[in-house]
Amino acid sequence: MSGRVLVLGANGFIGSHLAAALSITGWTVRAGARRLDEAARRAPAFEWVQADFAHLTSTEAWAPLLDGVDAVVNCVGVLQDGAGDSTALAHVEGPRALIQACEQAGVCRLVHISAVGADDAAGTAYARTKAKTERLVRAADLDWLILRPSLVVDRAAFGGTGLIRALAVFPLFSPVVGGDQVFRPIALSDLGEAVVAALKPGAPVHETFDMPGPEAVSMIETVRLYRGWLGLSPAPVVRIPRALAAPALMIGDLLGRLGWSSPIRSTAIRQMDHDVSGVDSGWAERLGVRARGFRRFLAETPASVQDVWHARLWFVRPVSILTLGLFWLITGLISFGPGWSGAIAVLHEGGFGRWAGPIAWWGALLDVVLGLALFVRPWTARVAILMCLATVGYLIAGTLSLPHYWIDPLGPWLKVLPMMALCLFVAATDARR
Repeated sequence: MSGRVLVLGANGFIGSHLAAALSITGWTVRAGARRLDEAARRAPAFEWVQADFAHLTSTEAWAPLLDGVDAVVNCVGVLQDGAGDSTALAHVEGPRALIQACEQAGVCRLVHISAVGADDAAGTAYARTKAKTERLVRAADLDWLILRPSLVVDRAAFGGTGLIRALAVFPLFSPVVGGDQVFRPIALSDLGEAVVAALKPGAPVHETFDMPGPEAVSMIETVRLYRGWLGLSPAPVVRIPRALAAPALMIGDLLGRLGWSSPIRSTAIRQMDHDVSGVDSGWAERLGVRARGFRRFLAETPASVQDVWHARLWFVRPVSILTLGLFWLITGLISFGPGWSGAIAVLHEGGFGRWAGPIAWWGALLDVVLGLALFVRPWTARVAILMCLATVGYLIAGTLSLPHYWIDPLGPWLKVLPMMALCLFVAATDARR
């Protein structure tokens, strides 16, 4: 079958691959995303449309997006409420209006990508709202199909799989919280085949499929298998008590509210403890997909040096951002406080005279502002570049006024160079292009 399909969440990890799979098989893809510029550059062949569920809460708002559409694949999902993210809007209000609009527009086929563990028993807003979405879909006068994948794995890593790989390459040992949670990973390409099959004539309708892979592995086994896949020597897996992990989860929740999509959040742990495996629904046979087990997937997808880099830098990057931001913030605060007289003295030594006070004040303020701004998710890369440029400016001014500091035993000018490199690292590894 071919026609025009609207893929919602087409800029996400799962949505982008599903859109590509549908395009390859002959579908014209109308791709919906909140942020269009970057997504459109990555996949210019798609018909990109603005699709923010926070604003698409009426049937009228959906009408232009559904014009000429034969089927809809909804991949939108958010793990936890935070800056710009609302589980209620993404999982309830937006889908409710979408379903009503599909009914009015005559778009009969709807494939909804949900998740294993989407039920009230998990005790999270994510699971409750996902369950509400499924109830809305089941009540719809449409040819709907609900797919509930387990842990989705791919050559690329995102969210939970990125975290697991980072734990796998941890030096000396691999820390895990719990460790007995059971996964049945499903390959992303297998999920793509399933969605393509779900839009073919005669495909199942009015059914809900849990989509576990054919092989069950524990968290500990998953970490060990990933470590071997990355070519690293075996290392012990250490279980971290949940009480010790609580501070990290609190920090992750806070970062989520600041716009950082950290998988280290309380919702992720509670969902894993509840259910990330699912039950065998026969989805592969019903949709004609030869699903691969986790070990087979790894064997058929050899790791590259880029995979090792990504895994090793997964924790290094946030530590770098934290270090860099605190360095600038604290140095600025010190200049305003106990270091003020010292700063004035250095500037007088450099010959700045009566300008020493204003230069010290504005320099300290710049340090504080840049240090705080680095932690604002949309600004991080740009602020890191500004830090590097500001450092170059400091270094040039310092070299002209105080050149002997280059050979000072404490190396004040030399120590600036690694800081510039750290700024470039933070900017270069930012996921937003």
